[in-house]
Amino acid sequence: MEIVIKLSQFLLSLSLLIILHELGHFIPSKIFKTRVEKFYLFFDIKYSLFKKKIGETEYGIGWLPLGGYVKISGMIDESMDKDQMALPPQPWEFRSKPAWQRLIIMLGGVMVNFILAFVIYIGMAYAYGDIYLNNSELKDGIAVTSSVGEELGFKTGDKIIAIDGEKIVHFDEIPMKVLFSKSALINRNGVEQTIHFPVDLIDKVLKGEKRAFIGIREPFMVGKLSDSSANKSLQPKDVIKSINGLPVKYADQVIAFAKMNKNKTVDAIVLRDEKEVPVKITVNTEGKLGIYAASVGVKSLEKLGLYKFSTQEYSFFEAIPVGIEKGKNQLLGYGKQLKAIFNPDTGAYKGVGGFKAIFDIFPSTWSWEVFWNITALLSIMLGVMNLLPIPALDGGHVIFLLYEMVSGKKPSDKFLEHAQMVGFFLLITLLLFANGNDIYKAIVGK
Repeated sequence: MEIVIKLSQFLLSLSLLIILHELGHFIPSKIFKTRVEKFYLFFDIKYSLFKKKIGETEYGIGWLPLGGYVKISGMIDESMDKDQMALPPQPWEFRSKPAWQRLIIMLGGVMVNFILAFVIYIGMAYAYGDIYLNNSELKDGIAVTSSVGEELGFKTGDKIIAIDGEKIVHFDEIPMKVLFSKSALINRNGVEQTIHFPVDLIDKVLKGEKRAFIGIREPFMVGKLSDSSANKSLQPKDVIKSINGLPVKYADQVIAFAKMNKNKTVDAIVLRDEKEVPVKITVNTEGKLGIYAASVGVKSLEKLGLYKFSTQEYSFFEAIPVGIEKGKNQLLGYGKQLKAIFNPDTGAYKGVGGFKAIFDIFPSTWSWEVFWNITALLSIMLGVMNLLPIPALDGGHVIFLLYEMVSGKKPSDKFLEHAQMVGFFLLITLLLFANGNDIYKAIVGK
């Protein structure tokens, strides 16, 4: 059932983005009286799952879910319809329209992608508001949750003040900011110091454990016991409050105590159903408790008095600037990711993924909030990728149109055909690389 839910979200999001992107080309084409021969969701190589002709346009659904397209008359595109291009230009064809109209038609798809993302973020701000944790709430500092965090120079208890000179207000911003930064100003044991990150930071994160490298310090809440655990007196959702009479607030303190007290049984107090209960805790010979810790939710963290999360609700008009700001930040953030990918020193290219990577980001349970958040991000990614100056992408067509508008000279059809072929092979190469990365990571387990 989980795979069905993930697949449903993946196909719904992909279909929505493709249809609206192509609609961005279709509508200005119709406005400028340019004939659109086909409007397809997915590719119809050899045959279609569905097709119906309405007026001059054939609408359909292809069988290959790698994208979609509109076929515009008199345009050199992925169809490579040389027979049509060999005939004299017709008034309804793309090539017969003024350059500014052709530019609007070509930019229509990416503009819809960007507008859609901003609209979604505005809608989410209005519908869900914001729940965030102010960085000032981490009075005892961060938790380093993987070896990658330690390798970058962080230690549990560090208070992160600024990243690349920018003061941190919300804790949630930290992990993403760190990925594309050079240094962080921290407070460690009352002393401020600067941590400098390696240029291949992203590569180190990709090679590390599949979890965040830093997080908030949480209490030790019992999840479930391993079969070999001697701590059968503990129950799920028990929170360890003290050991040997010493209070413990965080899981890392419990883990550190266990490592230093191998093969011992000690007195402890746990919070169970809002009551403090005395128990015995046994540490095995490896310095472990045989307990899988559970993640503590927002409400429980507040109830335990560890953190105060801020909740912000917005009216419709208040949500507009908030959504626009969120969209702007995501757009700039994705731009930084692309810059890192094209810099081999960062190793970010190793994290490039294809359709499986996109599929994997959808959760196995249905959540409209998560679905729209992912869809908005994918819409930005689709818009930016289509703006890349590669022939066969919208950005490639835009470059040639701008050249024509500035120089007054239109590139020849033969040149555009060759450029389209080069762009097509570049896209195939990128597609093979991205999906090859998926396969490689599935094989090696990274």
